[in-house]
Amino acid sequence: MSNLTDKINELKKKKNAVILAHCYQNIEVDEVADFVGDSLYLSRMAKNTDADIIVFAGVSFMAETAKLLSPDKKVLLPRLESGCFMADMIDTERLRLFKSQHPNIPAVCYVNSTAAIKAECDICCTSSNALKIVKSLNVPEVLFLPDTYLGKWVESKLSGVKVITYNGFCPTHLRIYPEDIQKSRELYPDAKILAHPECHHKVSELADFVGSTKEIMDYVKNSLEKEFVIATEKGVVDRLTRDYADKKFHLIKDSIVCKNMKWNTLDDIYNSLVNETHEITLDSDVSEKAMECINRMLEVK
Repeated sequence: MSNLTDKINELKKKKNAVILAHCYQNIEVDEVADFVGDSLYLSRMAKNTDADIIVFAGVSFMAETAKLLSPDKKVLLPRLESGCFMADMIDTERLRLFKSQHPNIPAVCYVNSTAAIKAECDICCTSSNALKIVKSLNVPEVLFLPDTYLGKWVESKLSGVKVITYNGFCPTHLRIYPEDIQKSRELYPDAKILAHPECHHKVSELADFVGSTKEIMDYVKNSLEKEFVIATEKGVVDRLTRDYADKKFHLIKDSIVCKNMKWNTLDDIYNSLVNETHEITLDSDVSEKAMECINRMLEVK
């Protein structure tokens, strides 16, 4: 393992590459990653480097976002199979139908979507800023896609705003049920339960805290509490356990693993970097429109 890590790190220097790892990746990927975190954060960090190559250990929409923000850099996805089930639930045809059924209502696009979908929407958001973005539009109704549960969570936090959601979802987070929260309360009565807003709204209502991956990790960092139940993907628990040895963490149940996020191995990263394979390319017109969608989000204070 260490020999392969050394080879990857040597290649990074030789090829002037930067490696990005999402928090849901296999934890050994962190050994070679320059940045670890949420998808948009990673793309923004890579943009600010002088790297010629970006290797994105994540899923395809994340690599597309990195390409949008760094059009002059070569962006590589180690495994082409690394798609996102939620992002794949909508395409441009279905999006246009959804918009036609609700005309003249601004469309808010979750960053967990393809560049082609972003190009058809008015403004982008992340799980961290979704509430702020929807509120900033100052309208009585918005369309929200593709994740219905994040959209409805936002609606529950706003007064007087109707959030019309597309029926997309994260299969991993929907494997968490209200009874799992109740069971965790019984098993770990002293633990705080932290959940992602992609969970079903009945799960979010029972959690002690609801937030993005980064917000969950920040909550743990800043909390005086010593025990936590984590209701999101296993990779978050792996990293929290590593980084906070004085605290105790429980994955809400063993099945909360995103198989697509676990595709990328150190071997895949090495092979992608050696051969510069699986390069992400985007249509220029799509890229321009998708970046407008992202930039509108970044302009919101």
